[in-house]
Amino acid sequence: MDFLNSLQPWHWLIIAFICLGLEALGAGGFLLGSAAAAFLLAAVLWLLPDTGWAWQLVWFAVGSLIFTVAYWKFFRKVNEKSDYPQLNQRAAQLIGRVVVLENDLPGGQGKIQIGDTLWSVRASGQLEKGCSVIITGSEGMTLLIDKHN
Repeated sequence: MDFLNSLQPWHWLIIAFICLGLEALGAGGFLLGSAAAAFLLAAVLWLLPDTGWAWQLVWFAVGSLIFTVAYWKFFRKVNEKSDYPQLNQRAAQLIGRVVVLENDLPGGQGKIQIGDTLWSVRASGQLEKGCSVIITGSEGMTLLIDKHN
């Protein structure tokens, strides 16, 4: 109990940095609120040094909850924005691309080579070799194609 009675601002700074370090290891935003609460509590304790340990823990718990909810409600969407939203969606990157079939597609299904990858494709009808097709969408790793004019 003596440790709790001697909590100082630098203790909360250490807790804040530990939370940030654990967050960097992949906590997914859950520890950012606790780190912010610990930083704020350290600042408050420099202004009000005689605050008891029980109130410090209450303020830390409430601050962690408020900052975590605020992060998940307002700031998380900002972190998820990307200049390249299809970066890891290889099939989606090909939508709109026009290719020439090297083989017939009997029944509208088969495989085509694009770059260094062999893709499964599906069309609404039979397509013949040499025909120009456009990639209109994807279902999983299967490309959806239509005849291109």
